[in-house]
Amino acid sequence: MNQENNTPQLSNQQLADLAKQIKIWGRSLGFQAIGITDTDLGIAEQRFNRWIEQKMHGEMSYMSRHGTKRTRPAELESGTIRIISVRMDYFPEDPEQAIGLLTQKNKAYIARYSLGRDYHKLVRKRLQQLAKQLEQEIGSFGYRVFTDSAPVLEKPLAEKAGLGWIGKHSNLLQEKTGSWFFLGELFTNLPLPIDSPAVNHCGTCKQCISACPTQAIIKPYVVDSRLCISYLTIESKQAIPEVLRPLMGNRIYGCDDCQLYCPWNRFSQQTIESDYFARGDLASPELLALFNWTENEFLKKTEGSAIRRIGHESWQRNIAVALGNALSGEDSKHSEIINALKKQYAQATPLVQEHIHWALNTVLSK
Repeated sequence: MNQENNTPQLSNQQLADLAKQIKIWGRSLGFQAIGITDTDLGIAEQRFNRWIEQKMHGEMSYMSRHGTKRTRPAELESGTIRIISVRMDYFPEDPEQAIGLLTQKNKAYIARYSLGRDYHKLVRKRLQQLAKQLEQEIGSFGYRVFTDSAPVLEKPLAEKAGLGWIGKHSNLLQEKTGSWFFLGELFTNLPLPIDSPAVNHCGTCKQCISACPTQAIIKPYVVDSRLCISYLTIESKQAIPEVLRPLMGNRIYGCDDCQLYCPWNRFSQQTIESDYFARGDLASPELLALFNWTENEFLKKTEGSAIRRIGHESWQRNIAVALGNALSGEDSKHSEIINALKKQYAQATPLVQEHIHWALNTVLSK
């Protein structure tokens, strides 16, 4: 923690005024909401530990690697007593456009959060600017900024800070804006007054559960990552289970279905951050065009994007599955798809070859 041993001596009134000012500064920096909470995550820790024990994190070994640092902020950053939680909206388009894209078998669906610039850098930069404004106001203090970049339970912290409630799909929801936003945190040693937690408004609704293509939401508030398309296409480096491949449709990087069909997202607003606007043709690209990218083209076209982290092999694996699903229907592009799959097969890695072989077999099995 930066300047962790330096805690300014402020009165309760000064701290209350400072908390109000932090929210004003945060909004001026492009955050749509800012809340403050303490470090007690006891209930969330119990739920997280059960999830890990049931091995629902799959190959994501980093989820269990850090012990209690993830659920006890003061162990991650010594001296932390408050977390300033922030929200930044990212949705780049009309949700109906995204839903329509899911029906176009020859096009690729890419999770909407990744269409623009990698959010890690932007959110972290704005949080750092917020910390610097605080320093200018009160002098040196202890802090560290995060955005999905360390073992932090972001959603439970944001829920406690009043930014929204965790929905049955495990994403954070806010009744006036839905769930299309990024989260970030500023850990600090300042004893700021805390905000009231958000109230859950999911009620009896189960639309997110019904909408999940692979039924990864095994019960309300519990997602089995091993079934989740986002996990399969981004986190997993292994072969995608054959039984799940037909259910993936044209989703080649992530999945938004649980958000797209959530009633609260009818209130979502399109982002004003130009960095989150779709790059090039990533909003509705042709599968064949993406499949033909060489590794160098992949690295160049995804530079500065969250997509780049999965690597070219996973990219081709995912698209091969989507092409196989495109072949399962009636379409005039079948011959083009078959030719592209056969062409790539010779130069593909064994992992990709397996998925190409499966894709070609979808034609034979019709």
